[in-house]
Amino acid sequence: MSKNALTIKGYTSEELRSFLRKDEKFQQAVRLYACYQVSLGRRPQELESIYETSFKSICNWVNRLNQGGVEALIDKVKPGRNNRLRADELQSIKSVLLNKHPDDYGYNSATWTGPLLIEFIKKEYHVEYKKAQIYNILRKLGLTFQKGKGIYPEAEDRAEKVEALKKTPGVKGS
Repeated sequence: MSKNALTIKGYTSEELRSFLRKDEKFQQAVRLYACYQVSLGRRPQELESIYETSFKSICNWVNRLNQGGVEALIDKVKPGRNNRLRADELQSIKSVLLNKHPDDYGYNSATWTGPLLIEFIKKEYHVEYKKAQIYNILRKLGLTFQKGKGIYPEAEDRAEKVEALKKTPGVKGS
């Protein structure tokens, strides 16, 4: 009797790899286990394909362990760009988005849009953002971008006009 090969259903190997790479503790464990295998006499060249990393990375992990102990295998917090708006300014913007309308600030719109928000922040806080960054700010504030529904003032009384036209007697040719 032959045994069936074990398979994974519902996930691709790429999806599983991305889950693993996102988990900091897993990354630390991988580094520690690679160092453990080096301590057993395995060469870094043998471990490259197993851990899908370079010889240089494995050597760096071993050196970090030797110099700083197990804690040195933990990723350091990577500083990003400093926020150009303070936390209180961001909360103020969130309040404006939730409680005010653009026409309160002189804009000719009933809903907030990305470009409108860029203009508002530039005018009120003297900070300029690109369109993609505005959506990151919204996400950071716990808000989502909503596609607006077009409001056309000329369409408000359209039904009445259509009815009036239907009731108008047609002109017969002579």
